[in-house]
Amino acid sequence: MTISVFQAALIGICACLSSMPGLGGTTFGNYTLGRPLIGGLVCGLILGNVPMGIMLGAAVQIVYIALVTPGGTVSADVRAISYIGIPLAMLYVSSAGLDPASAEAQGFAVTMAATVGTLGTVLFYGTATVNLVWQHMGMRQVKQGKLKSLYIVDMVLPWISHILCSFIPTFIICLMGSNMVQVIKDYLPMDGLAMKTLFTVGSLLPAVGVAILLKQVVSKPKDILTFFFGFTLCACMNVNLIGCAIVGGFFAVINYSIRCLSIKQAAAPALAASADDDDEEDI
Repeated sequence: MTISVFQAALIGICACLSSMPGLGGTTFGNYTLGRPLIGGLVCGLILGNVPMGIMLGAAVQIVYIALVTPGGTVSADVRAISYIGIPLAMLYVSSAGLDPASAEAQGFAVTMAATVGTLGTVLFYGTATVNLVWQHMGMRQVKQGKLKSLYIVDMVLPWISHILCSFIPTFIICLMGSNMVQVIKDYLPMDGLAMKTLFTVGSLLPAVGVAILLKQVVSKPKDILTFFFGFTLCACMNVNLIGCAIVGGFFAVINYSIRCLSIKQAAAPALAASADDDDEEDI
């Protein structure tokens, strides 16, 4: 598998779009197109191997399933994870002859994504730094009363930042990806200590993603029961994720009905007391 100039350009454009909050809002950009699962699908379509892209993207998604950027604080850049890490992982898995569904292939993909994602924070803050120039230009236009110029400052000039800090680095790295993968194969053989360490660390990283998700969604000890119920269905009863989601929907409806009933029962004495007071006033 190789990456052509056209394919590298497409991946670079996707990296730009996934990092632009203004493009349809963060719902379409960073939190959808930039997610590793979607990035794996897109990279698979571009590179002509959709199953491999989805398998590696799903493995990486587990690690970053609860990744958010509160206040601009970025621990890992999903743009680099999805559109640099996954293409390089696909090249390596293909050249090494690994099965994309194997633990070795997915462990390498996770480790590659973690490495690139950490380095990708430089791209994120680089973009933010360049955008400061456009913000100062916008303030100058506001002070001069040229409000219509803000459309250019907001919708056009940021593309320069993303071309410099997203498109160009992604394009170059993906285009040179085959050479980089060859260097990895030459200096880090599959049976060497370094690669075995990478595979081991990569297989442990999904636990970090699950732990982050637990910290966000579990507020009471009993919430752990419902959280792990889906994993129990998958592990012990071989139910797929769609089936788990359907079962979870059933429990959500039941829980909602119980809560509504509890609220009605709690409100009934107050309504009865109010009715008695009205009767006494009428007498």
